[in-house]
Amino acid sequence: MPFGYASPEQIMRDKADYARKGIARGRSVVVLQYVDGILFVAPNPSRALHKISEIYDRIGFAAVGRYNEFEELRLGGIRYADINGYTYDRSDVTGRGLANLYASNLGRIFTESIKSLEVEVVVAEVGDTKEGDAIYRLTFDGSVFDEHGFAAMGGQAEAVASRLKERYRESMSLADALEVALTALTEPGGERPPVGQLEVAVLDRNREHRKFLRLTGARLERLLAQTSNPPSAPAAPPATPPQDSGDTPPPTGPEGDVDDGSSPL
Repeated sequence: MPFGYASPEQIMRDKADYARKGIARGRSVVVLQYVDGILFVAPNPSRALHKISEIYDRIGFAAVGRYNEFEELRLGGIRYADINGYTYDRSDVTGRGLANLYASNLGRIFTESIKSLEVEVVVAEVGDTKEGDAIYRLTFDGSVFDEHGFAAMGGQAEAVASRLKERYRESMSLADALEVALTALTEPGGERPPVGQLEVAVLDRNREHRKFLRLTGARLERLLAQTSNPPSAPAAPPATPPQDSGDTPPPTGPEGDVDDGSSPL
């Protein structure tokens, strides 16, 4: 059955609006430079699904939107990097080359498919010096933005980027950069995400070989303690649990959120 007529401009506008709405439902991600490399910070309640990952020796990946869609992009980037690094040389795998690959794929899908991908991606590469660092932000339609110093995407990206711009400065320590990122991700007057719902990683130029390092557990807690606004200690559980009189049934519900990858992250 034929569809009603719609102009190409209207179709493109509809696809763009659809993608933007999906991306806006995801939690924001911040990527910014610090004195020894590049920091990635994202609120993420899921323990199974990562928004921040390693692509290659010096290259990191961050995304917001539908997990199942940006995970396909991540895996494709890893295959591209492995094949080119093995066929030619590891130094031939660059963040710019990977960003161009993603831009081509995103642009083709946006133009040719009925539904565009609901994703926004950052590809970051750490250099031997801060002048060699690179941060590329890619939107759902394949547009590439060469960001300088920091990038924000997803959720309330404009407000987050504005707060980043006010506080960011060059050559910050890792603790200071984390403080700036968390402040930017937190609405004024709001509460910061608890440690267990933070995903944090770095590309550290001082590390040998693989530069990507995920910061978790005690390592992340020590780093947060060095910031100017460390998280408060969790409240102690009550000494005696409340007694159930038997008159009211206990509340029921899921024990935790389970994300199948179809929801925005």
